[in-house]
Amino acid sequence: MEKLYYSISEVARMFDVNTSLIRYWEKEFDCIRPVKNKKGNRQFTQSDIDNIRKIYHLTKECGFTLAGAKEQLKTAEIEDEKLKAIDTLAEIKAFLIDLRQAL
Repeated sequence: MEKLYYSISEVARMFDVNTSLIRYWEKEFDCIRPVKNKKGNRQFTQSDIDNIRKIYHLTKECGFTLAGAKEQLKTAEIEDEKLKAIDTLAEIKAFLIDLRQAL
């Protein structure tokens, strides 16, 4: 079963990086938004970890700078939105075709 929240040390171990790097990425990338408990400890969600995985891949494996990684993430986000719009339009088209056939 998947946990709801992960500590910063757990996330750092997942990627074999220092916790300071995770904190730095949190400041640099808007897509990483851990919740903080009353003590101020960061609690990362699976969505945060997925975003960190993308950032890790771009910076550590592909060699992008932080600015380059930010641009790639922005481009990917725009592409995701385009794909969602295309899917929605396809569903509407199918509905309209069915509706026309029913008339």
